Amino acid sequence: MVADKGKKSKVAERKEEENEHIDGELVFSIEKLQEIQDELEKVNEEASDKVLEVEQKFNDIRRPVYQKRNDIIKSIPDFWLTAFLSHPALCDLLNEEDQKIFKYLQSLDVEDSKDIKSGYSITFIFSPNPYFEDTKLTKTFSFYDEGTTKITGTTIKWKEGMKDVANGARPDKKGSKRPHADESFFAWFGETQQKDIVDGFHDEVAEIIKEDLWPNPLKYFNNEADEEDYHNDEYYEEGDDDDDDDDDDEEDDS
Repeated sequence: MVADKGKKSKVAERKEEENEHIDGELVFSIEKLQEIQDELEKVNEEASDKVLEVEQKFNDIRRPVYQKRNDIIKSIPDFWLTAFLSHPALCDLLNEEDQKIFKYLQSLDVEDSKDIKSGYSITFIFSPNPYFEDTKLTKTFSFYDEGTTKITGTTIKWKEGMKDVANGARPDKKGSKRPHADESFFAWFGETQQKDIVDGFHDEVAEIIKEDLWPNPLKYFNNEADEEDYHNDEYYEEGDDDDDDDDDDEEDDS
């Protein structure tokens, strides 16, 4: 019996040593794996920096081409108005008065900062018009290393009797009642934060203009785009929900 106990004790000791050896190997493997992962992160960071360098280089090459495009667009009546109204998301942002103002829109420009990681600006250039004093309206997005965003926009100087347009109302007319206000696109320029905004904030209008409309506005002007050309699932999901609600309302009425 004593011999059996001694044998069991040795077996337990051997198993304990084996477990310690396995644990030691596991820790060593994980540490090595972490070293390799850190090495991959460095390579990925270098790759991202190189991609940004190339993107910046081609941004500089594209600038004069965009300028040529804008020069031609100026000769086409209502180009940007038509492009906006043909876009599946932007079309709903222009109320009746906005559309009248957009007839004075000569050019639209999207420009990345010198360091493209630090932000971009969207600029609307208007010809002299009866609505506001400004001919240049700009909205700028500045990104900071700590993961925050600062947004600034032109404060529009509305002409006399036109300030209510920014709130979605039509200009005052003698003998007419003011209709129900629809939010104006131009209120977007006032949607700014003087303080930094937490990371994760998105300006959907700016992103649509920058990433979808600006690269090829001609397809929207020609009304050649379809839903597959505009990949914004959230927009279409919201639209589908609205359709479903309308269907439910119709069923209730019946």
